[in-house]
Amino acid sequence: MQNWLIKSEPDVFGLADLKRKRVSSWDGVRNYQARNFLRAMAVGDLCIFYHSNAEPSGAAGLCRVVKAAYPDHTAWDPSSPYHDPKDGPQVQRWSMVDVRFERVFARFLPLAELREVPELADMLLFSRSRLSVQPVEEHHFRLIEALGA
Repeated sequence: MQNWLIKSEPDVFGLADLKRKRVSSWDGVRNYQARNFLRAMAVGDLCIFYHSNAEPSGAAGLCRVVKAAYPDHTAWDPSSPYHDPKDGPQVQRWSMVDVRFERVFARFLPLAELREVPELADMLLFSRSRLSVQPVEEHHFRLIEALGA
């Protein structure tokens, strides 16, 4: 099992939206490295749900992968904000997974606070801050989970 961090803007799709829906596709990823990470996700993997471009940005809770990567059909839809005219049923450059709500952290963990934790200093979150899907080492994941408890 691998752990992940997935980012979404809370005013577009936040953890509260996932909680309400229970299960949702994680679509619209249009970065090749993030897409490759999506494709590496396995059913059962846990994800930190991170609110990005927010005041403040930070870790909000957990979700779990319930369906492995499959073609992101939003790329084929001209009315979708994630449309990619170079993508289609025969090309399938983009992928998505389905995630299920697990829990809201008892305490939201702002980015500024996470940056102050020495044990988290080498997380991708701080060096690849624009990457919307990224792996999280087990010890980092457990520490964030404990801080949010």
